[in-house]
Amino acid sequence: MTKRTLKGTKLKRARTSGFRVRIKTTSGRRILKARRSKGRCTLTLS
Repeated sequence: MTKRTLKGTKLKRARTSGFRVRIKTTSGRRILKARRSKGRCTLTLS
C-alpha cells in the first residue's frame, strides 16, 4: 500500500496565497483586481 504523498495544509496555503499576502504586493493586487473584474465569488482562499 502506497502512502498519500500530497497532504494539503490550510495554513500553508493561506500563508502563500491568502488575501493578506495578495494585498501586500503589487502583483498580488493585480491578481485580486483581475479576479474581481472577472466576477469571481471567491477572490482568495482565506
